[in-house]
Amino acid sequence: MKRILLSLALLSVAFLSMAQGAPALEVLKTDPRLAYGTDYPYLFRTTSLTKAPKGYKPFYISHYARHGSRYYHNDRLYKALDTLLNFSHERHLLTPEGEAFYQAFEAAKPELMTGIGELTQVGWDQHQAIARTMYNRFPEVFRKGGDVLAVSSLTGRCVISMSAFCQELEQCNPKIEIREQSSRFTLDGVVPGDRNNNPAYREWPAAVPKMRKELFDSSDPVGEAIVARTFTSLEGISDSVKDIAGRLVSMYTSLPSIGHEGMMGTLVSDEDIVNRWELDNLDTYSWVFARRNRVIPIMRDILAKASDVVEGRSDRLADLRFGHDSYIGPLTVLMGINGADTDPEDPYMVKEYYQNWETCKASNIQLVFYRNKSGDVLLKCLLNGSEVNLPVPTDNWPYYRWDSFRDFYTSRCDSLETSR
Repeated sequence: MKRILLSLALLSVAFLSMAQGAPALEVLKTDPRLAYGTDYPYLFRTTSLTKAPKGYKPFYISHYARHGSRYYHNDRLYKALDTLLNFSHERHLLTPEGEAFYQAFEAAKPELMTGIGELTQVGWDQHQAIARTMYNRFPEVFRKGGDVLAVSSLTGRCVISMSAFCQELEQCNPKIEIREQSSRFTLDGVVPGDRNNNPAYREWPAAVPKMRKELFDSSDPVGEAIVARTFTSLEGISDSVKDIAGRLVSMYTSLPSIGHEGMMGTLVSDEDIVNRWELDNLDTYSWVFARRNRVIPIMRDILAKASDVVEGRSDRLADLRFGHDSYIGPLTVLMGINGADTDPEDPYMVKEYYQNWETCKASNIQLVFYRNKSGDVLLKCLLNGSEVNLPVPTDNWPYYRWDSFRDFYTSRCDSLETSR
């Protein structure tokens, strides 16, 4: 099953590498399901990597990943749909296709309610494939074996994602020794905003993106059409059309992650999701930008651990972190990956700097460090397996000097902290 999943995923984005740098709406045409945004199952890209400068070999990787595909993260969606569909079924308010969805939902409900928040097989396979890809791309890092530290949030889907990744990495080379840790001691470097468990928790003021409230208050003809396909009438239903449409869309985009594609028939289509994507992307950007400051501890952890390795205080091969979209999304903004820190005046330009499919299930940032015999250190950044631009000066993209990278992000974190 894993091999089939990976093959299909690779085929589904076979043309995505050709579209890198293209306008976001053009990229969507290569795979309309990219419009699922943060619900999109991981992008297995087939991009090639730029050869390192002569004499430089990879020796260390610093990594942050979101957990893999899961059931819905809380019970509110399933409970709200259950209440809505049962009420409508009893009062004969469903269209024939809406009734078919009700029956399918009822059949799947015990599984859905049991699985709330848990990693699925799809999510497990994603992290195993990512680990093997990392090993195969950078064999020099792992060939001789050595120590790796993996840390995760205390949430089960993150712990199991970490286990999937680490098991695969150890299968690639049994000489790799991995210490897996899901502990309050390490939360500041992976989920610093866990106010209940992180002993180093502190409040961070929200970064304020440019206000675009008028766009969110606009009409939603796509949502209205989805509701009309599902219900013959909303008589007696107190929920708004906007809320009902939002729940149906959330259910639809979650289905590939839980193995229930087709459950909703044609009530919702990929075309519907594409037509709603720009506003959805803007909404995602608003919250990932707002949380930029609270991932400063993660950036400082990345810098500190990398410094230890570069300066010889640690011989670790890799530092692996497993968290949530609410951290990796803001981290792409803090780091300014591909211009994600831009926050343009024109709201319709946001999509050219941030695309919410980059914060998909199992999304990951990999910083790969290279060294030559003279001890000079370079690094490059991969987002979901593709080389990216950083706002750090370089004359050798996609490679950046370690000292330039360290100084730039130390300064950025310092300036944001002092402005609190």
